[in-house]
Amino acid sequence: MTDQPITGENPEALQSLPAGGPILPTRNFTIHSIFIGPNGLRAGWRFLLYIAMVAEILFVILPAMKLLEPRIGKLWEMVAVEAVLFAAVVVPAFVMARIEMRRFGVYGLPREAALGKLFWIGGLWGIVSLSGLMVCLRGAHVFYFGTLALHGARIMKFAAFWAVFFVLVGFFEEFLLRGYTQFTLTTGIGFWPAAILLSAAFGAIHLGNQGEAWIGALAAAIIGLFFCLTLRRTGNLWFAVGFHASWDWGETYLYSVPNSGTVMPGHLLSSSFHGSPWLSGGSVGPEGSVLVFVVIAVMWALFNRLYPKANYPAQHSPAPLLTTNNAPCT
Repeated sequence: MTDQPITGENPEALQSLPAGGPILPTRNFTIHSIFIGPNGLRAGWRFLLYIAMVAEILFVILPAMKLLEPRIGKLWEMVAVEAVLFAAVVVPAFVMARIEMRRFGVYGLPREAALGKLFWIGGLWGIVSLSGLMVCLRGAHVFYFGTLALHGARIMKFAAFWAVFFVLVGFFEEFLLRGYTQFTLTTGIGFWPAAILLSAAFGAIHLGNQGEAWIGALAAAIIGLFFCLTLRRTGNLWFAVGFHASWDWGETYLYSVPNSGTVMPGHLLSSSFHGSPWLSGGSVGPEGSVLVFVVIAVMWALFNRLYPKANYPAQHSPAPLLTTNNAPCT
């Protein structure tokens, strides 16, 4: 295997992951040691501080967003909410970057790779993977494409609208669960334990969607682990954001099926499911079909073969603002 574990007990692997700023002198009393480790504020407290800031922003702003719907309509209000959600997870990460004396790019979204090659490759993987699943469902006679539900300019209008919306969804969900949080927990418990914990949370969050079922939530958790693999091997989140966005766009718009139990307006086809829900996914959508696990297994095997080397944290990521001897980097 090419992946080497990164844990708080492996200082060589953590040379590029200084945990929270300058190394502080060790003290011999218990209260201090609860909060401060050999490399500064402990990972768990940094994680909780970040989550608290995210929650506070959402608590203040989200209720006010409801006032927008009568002015701009339900669909554009959804876009505005996703933009706010993304800002709510990014702004605290910038604050933590200043506290920890790091550059923001080490949390998974390096600016130099923004919307670059990995993003588009991820988008291609997402739509091809979903298309393979839909073809399998059609071959099993549990899914039918139907006829066009949109015509004329509305086809391109809604294609563009849902593309923008799901890119924002991809940014928000990937950075929340595999950005700052993944990076920080990695410094404390290691990459894969953190990935399993956060992917389980990803699946549990999906259970809150109306119409979701346990198979769909389990599939979301396992897809989350696949996104962690892509982060581990590519060194950043751009592949995962592209994949996430195109998969959701394909479900909601292109194939016009439920996305985690929700059917949105402005979809391309009048498609339908028939037969057993465990095979078709039923009201949950294709993520609720047992065939989704076959698709995930194929994706994992292919990606593991094409990207065999671990690059997390990315070697090309910007260096921390301070070196371990507390001297500014030049």
